[in-house]
This record gives sequence, C-alpha cells and structure tokens, in this order.
Amino acid sequence: MYDHQALVAAINTKMPFGKHAGTPLLLLPEPYVVWFKQQGFPQGKLGEQLAMIYEVKLNGLEKLLMPLLQAKSER
Repeated sequence: MYDHQALVAAINTKMPFGKHAGTPLLLLPEPYVVWFKQQGFPQGKLGEQLAMIYEVKLNGLEKLLMPLLQAKSER
C-alpha cells in the first residue's frame, strides 16, 4: 500500500503535459490513465504517481479521496 503523504502528493500533482496539462492527477479521465497503463507509465516520480492514480481509479476510490484534493487557491 502507499503511504499517506505520497498519495496526497499524487492526488494533487498537476499533469505536466498533453491534453490534460494542469489537471490534478486525481481528476484525469479514467481512459487516459488506463492508456498510460497500457503504453507504460513515464519513468520517475510522475510514472509512480500515475500508477497510484490508476489503482485508485481501478478500485473506484476517487470520491473517497476527493476531500484530499486541495482547493484551487491552495494549489
């Protein structure tokens, strides 16, 4: 399982590139995250975070974790 700090960081990290640039990883569309899973997640921290988000979405936990998403003014 993932530690709390790593999960909160992943939820609030903004996608740095592409069609969904600037979107917090938790709010990425599920098909987009699944596509990354199929193609291979990027190397490094972003890839690890996307893998976490994939597991969150796979298990239907987005709504449960939504309170951990920081308000726009805090990001």
